[in-house]
Parts: sequence; C-alpha cells; structure tokens
Amino acid sequence: MKLLLTGSTGYIGRRLLPDLVQAGHSVVCPVRDMRRFDFEDFDDQFLKSIEVIECDFLDKESLTRLPKDIDAAYYLIHSLTSNSKEFSQLEAITANNFKAYVSESNAQQIIYLGGIANDTKLSDHLSSRQNVENILKETDVPLTVLRSAIIIGSGGASFEIIRDIVEKLPIMIAPKWLNSKCQPIGIYNVIEYLVGVLGNQKASNQIFDIGGKDILTYKQMLLQFGEVRGLKRYILTVPVLTIRLSSLWLYLVTSTSYRLARNLVDSMKNEVIAKDGSIDEVVSIKKLSYKESLERTFKKINQKQIVSSWKDSIASPNFNNAFLQQVEVPKHGCFKDTQSYAFERNPKDVIENIWAIGGERGWYYGNFLWKIRGFLDKLVGGVGLRRGRRSPNDLKGGDALDFWRVLYANKKESHLLLFAEMKLPGDAWLEFKIKSSGKEHSLIQTATFRPLGVWGRLYWFLVLPLHGPIFRNMAKNIIAYKA
Repeated sequence: MKLLLTGSTGYIGRRLLPDLVQAGHSVVCPVRDMRRFDFEDFDDQFLKSIEVIECDFLDKESLTRLPKDIDAAYYLIHSLTSNSKEFSQLEAITANNFKAYVSESNAQQIIYLGGIANDTKLSDHLSSRQNVENILKETDVPLTVLRSAIIIGSGGASFEIIRDIVEKLPIMIAPKWLNSKCQPIGIYNVIEYLVGVLGNQKASNQIFDIGGKDILTYKQMLLQFGEVRGLKRYILTVPVLTIRLSSLWLYLVTSTSYRLARNLVDSMKNEVIAKDGSIDEVVSIKKLSYKESLERTFKKINQKQIVSSWKDSIASPNFNNAFLQQVEVPKHGCFKDTQSYAFERNPKDVIENIWAIGGERGWYYGNFLWKIRGFLDKLVGGVGLRRGRRSPNDLKGGDALDFWRVLYANKKESHLLLFAEMKLPGDAWLEFKIKSSGKEHSLIQTATFRPLGVWGRLYWFLVLPLHGPIFRNMAKNIIAYKA
C-alpha cells in the first residue's frame, strides 16, 4: 500500500515509520523542514520505500505538493506544546486542511490517534482532540479513530515527567489530581494498534479506546515507577492547589514547559479509561502492564535506543516553526567569544566529546554555574536545563539539548551549531568546529550573541566576566576529556 504518514518526525510517527516500511508499504512523509528528517538513520534500501515532501498543514497551498494516489493516511498531528489559547485553533486549521487534501485523494482509510474522551466535561486539550475527530469525520473517506490513554515510552512526555518527579523527589506534596484514574498504555502497544487497524475492514468507520492492562491513579503510577527504579517514595495529596498552581509546580519540578504542564494538568481532571474494549476483537495483541511498559522503556534507554522525544518539539516562539532558518549565524551587530585551541589527540575523540555535551555529561566546566543559569531561566518562564537530551551520545537537527536547540549536527564535517531557547534579551548561538590540516587539528568554539536593544547590550557586558573563564575552560576540557 502507498501511505501518507503525517508527523513522521514526531514522537509517534518516527517510531511507526520503520514498522510500516518493514510491513512492505511505501510511505509518503510530509515534513515542515526537510532538514529535520533523519535520512542518515536509514539505509539505502529503506529510503527507497519512502518519499519525503516538504509542506505544512497550516499552509493549504503547500499541500498541492502531496500525491493523490495514496491508499491510506495517518493523522498524527497535534499542537499540545502550543499556547493553550492557540492550540485548539491550530489543530482545527491543520485538520481542515488535511480534510481538504485527503478528500481529493484516492485514500480509502484515515487513521487518527486521539485521546480518550469519555467524560462529559472535557479539558481544553481533550476537547480539541475530539473536535479534530469530528472534522475528520466530515470526509467521505472511512475513518478509524484510536483514542489513547497516557502513552508510556522512552522520550514520551508523560514518561519523562513521571521520571523527573519520582527520581528527584523522595517526598511529594502533590495536588489532588493525582487521585484521578487512567489506563496507561506502552508505546509498543500503541504502534501495534496503529499497524493492526491499517486496511482492516473491521476498523472501517470505527472508534476504539485503547489502553494498557492496568487501571491506576496517577499516584499509583508514581509509586510503581519508584518500585521499578528501586526507589521508596512518599506522596501526600492536598486539595488546595488550583490548575494554575499545579501547573507551576509541575513546571518547576520537571523538564516540561509551562504550556505543556498547563495542558496536561487540565486534562488530568478527566478520567482516562478505555470503557470500550471492542478493539480486542479487531486487533489481537498482548497488552503490557504498566510495570512491563516501564521495564521495556528502561531497556531501550539503557541500550541508548531513544529514537524520538517530545522535547524535540519546537518550544521557542522565536523559531516560528522555521527554527532551522537560524542556521546562518549573523555576522554583523553581534558580540562574539571565540576560543581556538590546537590539539594532537585523535579528532574523532574530540568530536565524540562535543556530541556528548550537556545532559548528564554536563558542559565540561562550571556545571554549577550552568545549573544556576538554568534555574534562573525556569523562574522567568524559560525551559531551564531539565530537558536534558534525547540520547547521551547522538545529536541531530531539531534535538533539544538542555536550554539549547540543535540547529545543525554533522559529524563528517565536525560541525555542531546550537541556538539558545533560554530567556534572553536577544538571540544566542554556540558553535563547535574542528579544522584539520594534515596532522594538525584545532577546535574552534564560537559563542555569538545578537543583542536586542539596550538591555541586550547591558546583559552581554554583565555576564562577560563569567563567559571568559567558562568558555575558555569548556573548550580546553572538551579537548582533554577522556570518558
């Protein structure tokens, strides 16, 4: 079959794509920026089965580039990390544009992954998901809806937030929404369902709830997570925290953005339980328990096999969904700090050190100062350092890296370029290059800051006494570090 897979660079789509190709399908992958697609992760045989096309479902005209001769289409687009006042509108626009495109295609099936919505009064997020579902129903193309509970998997928002809370807080005073019930489902089971309903006549024009083996409260999920990690945790729930205070608490404690925290907390007032088990008659799988999903997830993490992460969604309003256009570092009107050091060791070792920067490895010098900067960034509504990184030793364009975003990462060229997502009175880039001439090698590290007005210039000179030793010693230690 020829399939259209929206969201192919997203958390779900990136994991679904290999399964579709392995099943013998050819897949069209619409992406907003070709440079975010992981071509280097796939071999030539795999790439023969896919077609990557640059377009944006917020731009109806760009969809004319997509082929009409598709057999089925997956709709895996969401705007949960957008501003809570905007995401429902954005989701409606993308759904209507998708509807217009697919209605003119040869598609015989639409597969949509939404959220369980069995309560009468839904959160803004779940209401938006249901609205998208209603828009997609307006086409003549048979629709299959999978309404999912919370998804557990490496790199997933729910998993990473739970991990942050449990691993950092031995004692928790938590809001009352921890007593809400849900039915967490492992990403492995979600992919099985998404593949299983494809071309399945029993799934035509059907809506299914999908959940895992267990029904738990969020409090039980936190405690069982602790058990899997060998951590004893104590939780006291209090009834006084509002959605705003709960969101702020989640934002300060975990790696999530405030926008996402607000949307998630608002959704937690709803019970997310699969009340309809009819999917079992259509797709027969072995449902994993919550603990089994966690154990499977940590196995992937230990094997460094995290292929996608929610943190890679674009968080900075400055990027405007075209963040890779920042790949050209400005040359005029900027302050620069350039450190250049010659070295004799194998350049491959230095490249590996560059590619491991941030996250658990840290920034090679003054990590406590970086942590203070991350904490201050959190206080003013920034992303902070807690996002970490998707993989301890792999970087690709679009990855989140603490409070930076990877714009360009090419090991063959020995070139890494980062763009700051922290709160700043201006824009900042951090660039690493290795230049070689015969047996002579040099690391060139450049920090560039483009100030915004007087405050931007004042900021640069205020932090200049810290930047000198930090950047100088960071470059030296990148060269000298031995794992």
